[in-house]
Amino acid sequence: MFGALIIGDEILSGKRQDKHFPKIVELLKARGLGLSWSMNLPDEPDIITQVLTSTLARADIVFSFGGIGATPDDHTRQCAARAAGVKLELHPDAKREIEARFGAEAYPKRIQMGVFPAGSRIIPNPYNRVPGFSYASHHFLPGFPEMAWPMMEWVLDTEYPHLHSTEPPVDLAIVVKDAGESQLIDLMNECIARYPALKLFSLPSFTPAGRRIELGIKGEATLAAQALEFLKQGVGALGFAWDARK
Repeated sequence: MFGALIIGDEILSGKRQDKHFPKIVELLKARGLGLSWSMNLPDEPDIITQVLTSTLARADIVFSFGGIGATPDDHTRQCAARAAGVKLELHPDAKREIEARFGAEAYPKRIQMGVFPAGSRIIPNPYNRVPGFSYASHHFLPGFPEMAWPMMEWVLDTEYPHLHSTEPPVDLAIVVKDAGESQLIDLMNECIARYPALKLFSLPSFTPAGRRIELGIKGEATLAAQALEFLKQGVGALGFAWDARK
């Protein structure tokens, strides 16, 4: 399961528009993968630490964007260490990268960008050689897209090639006419029980022609096709008409 954390008050206040979310989806989809969840977080250490404590306790693969610089409003490195219960320390590989990029000007401030939670692995930064870091299955990247996106690709292709698929998950659906969701709940539950590896969704809407429900399934193509056929038959058995989604 892949998750994303996009950190920064500037996103939540509207000063900047988030560009990461659609790119994350694009990079995962290109490898036959999908994003399961995403969160926007403020530059608030307590909140960041609380969220990271929760996500580190799970097996999710998480990409975090922003807050790994050395200015006073950058808290992600410190929060990650606190959530993991480890100390911060200067990573020797990060030290070499930063010194190679900045020389004597790396000190005393820039070198702080190489201070990571103990036990971290660096993520190379092809833009300016100031690395990000990985801790367990969490990967911490800069907020700048021109840096973060190639770094995310490097992580996906270096650490998770075994998860790549030439057959990306599909999204299949029908549009059920004049039905309420409550009338389809038993059918939905039966579908979930039969196909637990898939994700079912139900999106109701109201149109001039009446109520409509986009009822569908996401997941592996062959299994999803079977589940969609089950839904079609079930909807028909309940007496409702349906159309293919356009």
